[in-house]
Amino acid sequence: MMLPAPAGSPYRVSMVCLGNICRSPMAAAVLQRRVEDAGLGEHIRVDSGGTGSWHVGDAADPRARDALSRRGYDGRSHRARQVSPPWFDDHDLLLVMDDDNLRTMRRLAPDRDAAERVMLLRTFDPTAEPNGERSVPDPYYGDEADFDAGLDIIERCVDGLLPVLRARVEGSESDR
Repeated sequence: MMLPAPAGSPYRVSMVCLGNICRSPMAAAVLQRRVEDAGLGEHIRVDSGGTGSWHVGDAADPRARDALSRRGYDGRSHRARQVSPPWFDDHDLLLVMDDDNLRTMRRLAPDRDAAERVMLLRTFDPTAEPNGERSVPDPYYGDEADFDAGLDIIERCVDGLLPVLRARVEGSESDR
């Protein structure tokens, strides 16, 4: 799978869900850790946002922070932000958690090029069936087990994404 070309360095990745308090901050924390562990921290910048405005400025959901903490990630510094059209100028790749957010982000995109930089995170799930589930389920109305299950999916997807990201940043560096 080919990722969009970078506009510069570092390669800028944003995780996007609805409110930016559950799935996207968990995904950003996981990707950030994997990027750092892979020695790619100076080449890849990670953040997150939400398509809705309800939680702007709020911390990640306590259940998301707890799920992250149980696995050694830190989600305490997260504050929710809302994406907007200028977001596309600041990011090379926007990974969304579900089809609703995919549609919303593609509608927000200022042009076709920007819309093509929006992808589903589950695209990188190595266990996903070709016509299977495309979403990271929203655990907001669930319990601790739902957050853990979402984090399981996110970790698999990020593990599938990381080698593709590495190839993108290493390939773009050799093109300069």
